[in-house]
Amino acid sequence: MKFLGFIGPSYTLQSINVDAQRCVNWYPEINEMGKGKGDEIASLVPTPGLLKLAEVGALGPIRLVHYDGTPKNQDNPVTRIFVISANEVYKVEVIAGVWTPTLLGTIETSSGPVIAASSNVDLGNTVFVDGVNTYLYKKVNTPSLLESFGTFTSFSLPVVEKATHVKYQDGYYIYTNETNQFFVSDVLSLNIDPLSFASAEGDPDNIVSLMTNRRDIWLLGERTTELWVNTGNADFPFERASGGFIEKGCAAKYSVAKIDNMIFWIGRDASGQGIVYAGQGLNPERISTFAVEYAFSTYQNITTAVGYTYQSRGHSFYVLNFDEGTWVFDLTTRLWHERSYLNDGLMERHRSQFHTFIPEFGIHLVGDYADNRIYELSNTTYTDDLNPIRCLRRSPHISNGLKEVFHSKLQIDIQPGVGLDGITQGTDPQMMLRFSDDGGHTWSNEKWTSMGKIGRTKDRAIWRRLGRSRDRVYEVSSTDPVKRVLIGAEIEVEGGVS
Repeated sequence: MKFLGFIGPSYTLQSINVDAQRCVNWYPEINEMGKGKGDEIASLVPTPGLLKLAEVGALGPIRLVHYDGTPKNQDNPVTRIFVISANEVYKVEVIAGVWTPTLLGTIETSSGPVIAASSNVDLGNTVFVDGVNTYLYKKVNTPSLLESFGTFTSFSLPVVEKATHVKYQDGYYIYTNETNQFFVSDVLSLNIDPLSFASAEGDPDNIVSLMTNRRDIWLLGERTTELWVNTGNADFPFERASGGFIEKGCAAKYSVAKIDNMIFWIGRDASGQGIVYAGQGLNPERISTFAVEYAFSTYQNITTAVGYTYQSRGHSFYVLNFDEGTWVFDLTTRLWHERSYLNDGLMERHRSQFHTFIPEFGIHLVGDYADNRIYELSNTTYTDDLNPIRCLRRSPHISNGLKEVFHSKLQIDIQPGVGLDGITQGTDPQMMLRFSDDGGHTWSNEKWTSMGKIGRTKDRAIWRRLGRSRDRVYEVSSTDPVKRVLIGAEIEVEGGVS
């Protein structure tokens, strides 16, 4: 019979005896025709691998990857990608297919996220803030196309002290620095008038993060959020929108990201924290589940979470990285899954932390949170820079009123015949099965079976004579560097005694 619920998201509750589901390095994809093979409405498809493009700096970590959006032309012949590795700022160019970093200079800090904003004025300026100082990359349209990098002070520009966030909108650079004020530059200018600021005063909390969306400015505070709009006022161009006050603030200042005209963040208010919200207007929506919120509550410090968004193959993803793990919300299915990096057999948080999309090449560029590597998020790469990726699916519980049942066969419907040609790992790709008969507390030894060598498209992954239980959770996994699409499962069980 069909194993109902085998295709599904991560959903592990406070008591794993209630639900212990996990979905790691796979994500559910809905069949838009309504149902597919075996009437299954979805399948599990593999998350992208990491294809190393370059090593930037001596050791890392990578703290920023940023595409400045300046269109290529005769005056600007190279796509500009900025990477910050430790305290070094690089411009990365693609020359004859080789990703080549050029050191521009250094910044004062060596750790923590860096935020950048770019404009296309005068061949492009890019501003960087790290919570301590403000820096500028500037390119001047002269016969030599002179470029320079340094602090705002070195360019004789006024500075917003200790700015943590910067955005560019409507010709203005907008800054916050964890006070209740935000600062706005002159229009089409880098200059900041000392009096060109306003205060978010709906609640006496500080602004911890900043995002722009549909030409609205979102000022996310410790407990509340305000929305401001450009009214064209000559004295100060922005005013708080009518009713633009939300009693939900932000717990993790670098968790804020946007996609599909929506803002995503880990929330906090006067009553607590740890819920993930999606906001498009004045009524943010809770998108986290009890399972996700429980996982967050077990982490040491959720305020250090870093988020990014990207779109691939029709799915829009919001990725949240914590020290202890990586969670991903798929806007398309509205389901959560996990991503991980396999380190000496242990599943750790994913390596990617900072993201930018490069339209010229159609690729998603990400940086490594721990060292100096930059990668492409590649749907056709089945390793993390040659390191195995472990895909894992842990099923819902199987029980029949806690009566003893006999498990005669489990068959996993996974795309067969995907083995590699040669003698490397993946020539005969394997799937591993283990199970728990006490709700997920302890586990059996692994049982292996083949997913099908290359061309063997009729092979099946089957395990037989699996014993008896009153309550069982199955877990299947694979680490071979092949395409792994999990379509469904069939199980044969027979009723036993009370």
